[in-house]
Amino acid sequence: MGVEGGALLLGLLVALLALGAPLAVALGLAGAAVIAHQQLGIMALAVNTYTGIAKYPLIALPMFVLAGTLFERTGVALRLVRFASALVGARAGGLGIVAVLVCVVLGGISGSGPADAAAVAAVLIPGMRRQGYPPAYSAALIAAAGATAILIPPSLAFIVYSVLVPGATVTALFAAGLVPGLVTGLALLVPIVWLARRHGFGAAGAGDQEPPPPLWQSFREASWGLLAPVIILGGLRSGLFTPTEAAVVVVAYGLVVGFVVYRTLTLGRLWQALLDAGEISAVVMIIIAFASVFAHAGSTVGAFDALANGLLGLTDNETVMLVMITAVLLIAGMLLDAISIFLIFLPILIPIADRFDWDPVWFGVIITLNLAIGQFTPPVAVNLAVTTRIAGVSIEATTRWVLWMVAAALAALALMTAVPDLVLWLPRELGYVR
Repeated sequence: MGVEGGALLLGLLVALLALGAPLAVALGLAGAAVIAHQQLGIMALAVNTYTGIAKYPLIALPMFVLAGTLFERTGVALRLVRFASALVGARAGGLGIVAVLVCVVLGGISGSGPADAAAVAAVLIPGMRRQGYPPAYSAALIAAAGATAILIPPSLAFIVYSVLVPGATVTALFAAGLVPGLVTGLALLVPIVWLARRHGFGAAGAGDQEPPPPLWQSFREASWGLLAPVIILGGLRSGLFTPTEAAVVVVAYGLVVGFVVYRTLTLGRLWQALLDAGEISAVVMIIIAFASVFAHAGSTVGAFDALANGLLGLTDNETVMLVMITAVLLIAGMLLDAISIFLIFLPILIPIADRFDWDPVWFGVIITLNLAIGQFTPPVAVNLAVTTRIAGVSIEATTRWVLWMVAAALAALALMTAVPDLVLWLPRELGYVR
């Protein structure tokens, strides 16, 4: 039953995706068809759909999406860029360093790679163009830097992972993602700075070199944005609020900053932010809801166990298995967003992780880092699709630049995979994992 049901389930999913069906529709229809074919109780579909999203941690997801949308519209990204520029100063590759710094901080607010990349690209690319940075290089480095957002807490991907995987709490994943996110950002700086210095991007005499803004003034302007991640992480660590409550707190903070401090947020912009956040959240929730039907069908017919056992039958070497999983996830990350990949692949990967006794928090971070790299790896990558559109170049034009950044991120992935303590040290120190 497992092999036959699994072949039917995955075959239908692939066929529907190939026909251009939206992911949620493909997951729901494939799951419903297998449930009907195997006579597993078609009346349970409504319950499965509801229980897929009736989970407390998911309440945080639309709130963090709204928080990121609000801060994007209040001019926080522009002020963070000015402050980072004042810190870095005028030097070759300076704006590349600024892009990484700002993406890391914004990742601590939005939790979304594409949103992070879009906000930074809109602010930085015009200035980078004036200083002699090729648009393809600018688009590549901002797409790569923006990918750190799904590792830096509050990560939307971690919230979904915690719902799907027992033993991995949101707070533990948030703590575990911080060091890998920072290490990946540092790794990206190596090719970014080297390429800029080699080609003279942003050096004195290259284009219109703008003087850096005054440090203290830019810090004061950016301080309200810098406080947002501190509020989130500080509140979680102190026990003042849960991750879900943190999301609501940061939304309220964003409203105060937008309406009272910066006074850049109007009722019209607030309404548009609510619409955008509602649309993004609805898409994610619909995918999760119909993915639960797909997961119910797959687990009931034994498809996921059969696939996991098939992979385990290929090798019993832990390192080889990790390399195989990495290769599959990197390819999937080029095509789909992290949340969609979690919903499709986790039912197959979790039995493998259990077989090798991998820590679920460490495994979640490793998977997410894989998917972060996929977000800026050509030929199809969600972050690159955003930044190239803003820069006015094709994804193909970024290849000569972005492959250096992919190599740097893969080095960070290899380090986190080989030394799990780098991932688990902080959550252990904070008492979130044993």
